[in-house]
Amino acid sequence: MRIVSFGPPVGAPHLGGLLPGGREIVDFSLALELSPALTTAQLFDLDGAVLPRVFELWREVGGDGARLEALRARGGVIARAAVRLQSPVPRPGKIICIGLNYRDHALESGMEPPKSPVIFAKFSSCAVGPDDAILLPRSSSRTDYEAELAFVVGRTAARVREQDWREHVLGYVNFNDVSARDFQFADGQWARGKSCDTFAPMGEALVTADEIEDPHRLRIRLRRNGVTLQDSTTEQLIFGVPALLAFLSDSITLEPGDVVATGTPPGVGFARKPPVYLEDGDVVEVEIDGLGVLRNRVARRGEEGAGTRGGAGSGP
Repeated sequence: MRIVSFGPPVGAPHLGGLLPGGREIVDFSLALELSPALTTAQLFDLDGAVLPRVFELWREVGGDGARLEALRARGGVIARAAVRLQSPVPRPGKIICIGLNYRDHALESGMEPPKSPVIFAKFSSCAVGPDDAILLPRSSSRTDYEAELAFVVGRTAARVREQDWREHVLGYVNFNDVSARDFQFADGQWARGKSCDTFAPMGEALVTADEIEDPHRLRIRLRRNGVTLQDSTTEQLIFGVPALLAFLSDSITLEPGDVVATGTPPGVGFARKPPVYLEDGDVVEVEIDGLGVLRNRVARRGEEGAGTRGGAGSGP
């Protein structure tokens, strides 16, 4: 299943499922009468009250054309082009990122592969979706891209053993770890440079784990204005999903809806000669096998203080 979050004309985001072909969405919030007060942790808990009902409805819709048509008659199936997709995980409780986690990226950076995962975080407020713009801070001239595979936690995880990792992963999502390098390097730590508004695009959908046989055998690419700048495979990960879950949950309790971005391959902008940074008007695409394409337009934040959301087109 490909889970999406989208904005109705008014009110809280709706949870939906992208139908095969990507042109229509089953509105789970409407069909299941989900309360708009539900938190992200409640929505994405495999053991909770919502997700089991979502999976059951999805199976019914996939196996019964009459069920789908009945939903359509109620307004529970809507055109993808008629809505704005938001981050498939709205306001994650935590966004945890892993640095220097590809062997080929470590080689590019001239650094030794780390002995244990390098951890940093982004603020949850910078999470946006494929129909939102990446906004360049007014005072940054070196904003960079980083294509990443992220996994989404589906069960509370504390001191998880590596062999039990599959029980705790709800699914996977394309992620762009946008970074203001001038902020990052000037500050001497990464919080501001990694957490500017809109600096955690993800989507377009959260692909549930049953659709991805092995997250460690996926091609990952990033294109800027159609030109490929990153092209590698998750086989290059130094620490895979099982190791990351075990390492993180040993000291940090992971909760449903938490997002863990697993690191970026080589080809990032600041490491290029000459460097390549994002500019107003660019279109950035992150593509990972089985997960589709995350596409975002880039815009310069206006001097008047633009909002954190901006359209990036009506869809694929």
